[in-house]
Amino acid sequence: MPDWHPASHPAMPEVVAHGRTPDVFACGYCHLPNGQGRPENSSLAGLPVGYIIQQITDFKTGLRKTSEPRHRPIAAMMTVASKVSESDVQAAARYFSSLKPRRWIRVLETKTVPKTRGSGWMLVPLSTGATELINHRIIETRENLERTELRDDTSGFIAYVPVGSIKKGEALVTSGGGGKTVQCTICHGPALKGLADVPPILGRSPSYIVRQLYDIKRGERAGVRSQLMRPVLARLSVDDMVSIAAYTASLNP
Repeated sequence: MPDWHPASHPAMPEVVAHGRTPDVFACGYCHLPNGQGRPENSSLAGLPVGYIIQQITDFKTGLRKTSEPRHRPIAAMMTVASKVSESDVQAAARYFSSLKPRRWIRVLETKTVPKTRGSGWMLVPLSTGATELINHRIIETRENLERTELRDDTSGFIAYVPVGSIKKGEALVTSGGGGKTVQCTICHGPALKGLADVPPILGRSPSYIVRQLYDIKRGERAGVRSQLMRPVLARLSVDDMVSIAAYTASLNP
């Protein structure tokens, strides 16, 4: 697994650095040695140990799936969860939890975005430089394609979000949007930095956040805490989820 900056993080456990042949992929290859992750997976840096362990358990037992069967990173996680040992899960959880998350995503409100194509589970702008209306989407892409593809964990991402979505998301997150939902701070803490085993949600991939909200609402994520989230999401539209994700991603972790 590439490790561009070995002096910038603690020593990685074997399962994070190299995995376990033949079925357990190195955790750090997808989630990166700094735990910041990429849009197609999850940022693990600073998540509570108990939360990480519970998610692996949910993948293993089938309580955590995806609404999009073609999203292969989830299938890969389900396979890894079924093969990894409890001691390796504990070691990986402690490692990623010990890492300090940093600003990794630059959030820009815009009416137009680069036209993109899918490549390596990411959106990549077309070489023609063509643009299109963003409409009701989040378009998340890399700052530097070559460095990102080579797993340089100092090369982050740009998230283009609809104009006005950050302010709308702030209202939903901090006040419940006039009764549409409840304040995220009740469970995720006053500064959204997490509370006990409830995860922090600051500065994380907005693409990832929207997928999780959508999957929880549809029941594809059915763990204990996800069940508690379903009533919170019942009245939210996909546009609302986009706004929430735009706002939380814009915050400094």
